[in-house]
Amino acid sequence: MQRPLDRRTFLTGCSVATALAAVPSTLSSANAAEPVSRNGASKFKFSLAAYSYRKLLSGKEPELTMSDFIDDCAKMQLEGTELTSYYFPTPTTPEYLRKLKQQCFRLGLDVSGTAVGNDFGYPPGEKRDEQIAALKQWIDNAEILGAPVIRVFAGRVKKDSSPEETHKWMVSALEECCEYAGQHGVHLALENHGGPTSTADGLLALVKDVQSPWFGVNLDTGNFHSDTPYEELERVAPYAVNVQVKVVMSGPDKQKKPADFSRLAKIIRGAGYRGYIVLEYEENEDPREVCPSFVAQLREAFA
Repeated sequence: MQRPLDRRTFLTGCSVATALAAVPSTLSSANAAEPVSRNGASKFKFSLAAYSYRKLLSGKEPELTMSDFIDDCAKMQLEGTELTSYYFPTPTTPEYLRKLKQQCFRLGLDVSGTAVGNDFGYPPGEKRDEQIAALKQWIDNAEILGAPVIRVFAGRVKKDSSPEETHKWMVSALEECCEYAGQHGVHLALENHGGPTSTADGLLALVKDVQSPWFGVNLDTGNFHSDTPYEELERVAPYAVNVQVKVVMSGPDKQKKPADFSRLAKIIRGAGYRGYIVLEYEENEDPREVCPSFVAQLREAFA
């Protein structure tokens, strides 16, 4: 399987997002996606993304294995573990996946989800086909793992493409993969992650055009970089089927500030969200040292 693209290659700036946000909906408003329907009060469980351990899981001779990461999640008394696809061996065999699933079950952990690094901004052709095939392979993998959701990207607008035509390609690819995902009982969750999804307007322009009951948003609390990121998160939260929480946020000036966990909890609770709160740690300290403390802070804020 083609290794997922690096996360940072997707960042293309807010100018593209603004252009895409202005793209007319390809479907009537009557068919537009609606916020996720839920019953009862908000309910939260907690997980940790393997991306938090990226420095320990990467390289020719990684310091840790995915199995080690799962052990750490159990030691933190988490309910789940998010097994990011970037750190799986190539090829990823069904036997390996079943072994991880068994480990998680015996440790009392859910596989809360997984994540890929796709790019659906390519025009019809070989590269686009490769991206779709890679995601479908990970849908198969997610089914074996018992992961109910895959974090996906939209991608970026290419040099010789327009935002309008790229929007259509992204919607088409997402719908094709959602149809396949539904056949395997897996949700696809589109992250606000650069390019056309770097603003709430741009993200919602895509979300409201993708027609599938197996589609929603992966709400990343650290990926809106406007002057009003909390307000943007509040607009998108009703569509969330997975939530990843960063410990810092930054605006247009790129100055990092500690995330207000209590404010985030209020927004997510206000949307009626029921599901996993996934810590995705991206700062420089040793994640094995600091993640337990951040997990405790999240539990307190979301209590």
